[in-house]
Order: sequence, then structure tokens, then C-alpha cells
Amino acid sequence: REHVIRLRSELATLAGRAGLKIASAGTHPFSHWMDQPITAGERYETIVKDMQQVARANLIFGLHVHVGIPDRGVAVHVMNQARYFLPHLFALSVNSPFWLGQNTGFKAYRLKIFERFPRTGIPDAFESLSEYEDYLKLLVTTNCVDNAKKIWWDIRLHPFFDTIEFRICDAQSRVEDTIALAALMQAIISRLHKLQRQNLSFRIYRRRLIDENRWRASRYGLDGKLIDFGRECEVETRSLIHEIIEFVQDEVEELGSQRCIEHIGRIMNEGTGADRQLKTWEETKSMSAVVDQIVQETYEDLSVTSSASKTADPMSFTVPRPTD
Repeated sequence: REHVIRLRSELATLAGRAGLKIASAGTHPFSHWMDQPITAGERYETIVKDMQQVARANLIFGLHVHVGIPDRGVAVHVMNQARYFLPHLFALSVNSPFWLGQNTGFKAYRLKIFERFPRTGIPDAFESLSEYEDYLKLLVTTNCVDNAKKIWWDIRLHPFFDTIEFRICDAQSRVEDTIALAALMQAIISRLHKLQRQNLSFRIYRRRLIDENRWRASRYGLDGKLIDFGRECEVETRSLIHEIIEFVQDEVEELGSQRCIEHIGRIMNEGTGADRQLKTWEETKSMSAVVDQIVQETYEDLSVTSSASKTADPMSFTVPRPTD
């Protein structure tokens, strides 16, 4: 938590010196991708060259969380099992209801944009690390990718770190929401890793089934129902998340993350970032007010130097202002 606060505070201070403020969400409510310069760098230039308009229009922001597992042979089996939990985590994180100044009707529109890229979404399950590595080698050999960093699944084995990387969640406005989600991901991996060491396993579901829940999470967030595949029925999303918290309770205690996990209850009671954005929109019909709210939440708990806060205007963005 302290690390995230420090990084955000440093970034906010630097932005303030330029008369700007930072904002964290899955999408900017009204900014148009055509108005935004692309970050300079060989990797991004290559992606734009390969993907063209798809890459240029990719003005989205995600929360990526790494959980370490040194043994990649074990990690691939843990990843297979962890795929089931992705829609539930996604539903907790939804924070991108607006796109190009429009209410999309989705709680999270970010992944709808990212799905234009190849090698995204829920990955298939792999029988072994060797099968996974053979797949990567085939992609490199056939010039689909130059390295495994261009596999952009919702969860993946990181190609350079000994981690499982969760990539499905929207960027969070509040620090506390960010930490709570990271703690839940850590506890899930810890639980599945423990089962694996005991020669036990959580059931592995087919990608096309998990995709059904992924769609529901994107559309409805916490307010919808997800499918319980074991019981073959729809269940309130909040109820299933409570079951997940019970599933990892021992690991939460071992990791000392009780306080972080307790915050999941606040998210379910008060709503997600998308719910708060939509509430502000319904009350004001102002995209500017929605951005103000995102900025305010982004700055919660931060320590920003006075010089930055004096020079910065919460609405000092380099994009044109919408007509409210």
C-alpha cells in the first residue's frame, strides 16, 4: 500500500509542476484517441506498425498484478485453474463505462477495445509447461510474435519474470481498491498453489464457459449474475465473490492481508468505480464532473507537495473539453 501511495504521490507531484493532475480509470470518459500522442519507444512504434489503427485507438488503462511462483511447471497448472476466477475479479474492478464521451451501457468497456488485438482474452488451458512453450515457439517461428510479451491474455505466465500476471482488471481510481484487488489475487494464487503441492486441483473449465462470465462481468459488473458451472445455474455475482473470499480465508490470514480483503466488502456495498462514475453522470449529466470525481478519488491518501497542488487544476487536461 505504501509503495503504491508513494509512486502515485511522486507522479502527482511531477504532473503538478506542469499544471496538471493525474487520473486513474479504465478509460478516459471523453478523451479521443486521435488527440493523443503515442508514447515514444521502439516497442510501441513496432506495435503501431504491425497493428495500425487497432493500436492507435487503444486508449485504455489496466491494472496488472504479478504473483510470484518460481517453478514455471507448477505455475502453468495454477494459471489453468486461476482462469475460472478472472470474471469475478473483473466484476469487482469495472471502471470504464464511458468511451469517447458516450455512456457505453457497459460497466467495463475497456476490454471491448482491447479485444481488437490478437492473442487477448481468456487463454486455453495447457496440459504442461512444455505444451505452453511449444505454443510460444510456434508463434515465434511463424513470425506471429518476436517474443512472448506480445501475448496479451487476461492472465499469463510473464515471459521474463517468474510470475503469474493478472491483466483483466480495469485501472482503479482509489488506492484502497487497487490494494484490495491485488490482495485477493495473491490469496487465490496462494490457495491454488497450496492445492497443487498437495496433488489436489481446482476444477479446470473450458475457455468458452469462462467467456460467458467474462461477458457478464463486463456488461453488468457486480449488479449481474455469473454462472456457477458446478451447480449449472446463475448466481448473484456478489454471492459468488463472498464464496471466493471464504475459499481463500486461510491464505488471507497466513498472508496477513485481512484488512485489504475486508475492503472488498466496501466495494460490494458502495459499488465499483464504474458505479460511482455512472452515479455522478446521472446526477450531473456532465462528463467534466465525472473526470473531476476520478481525479478526486485518484488523489485520496496521496501526499503531494504544496507547489504542485497550487499550480494544478483538476481539469487541466490537454484534450478538448466536451460540451456538457
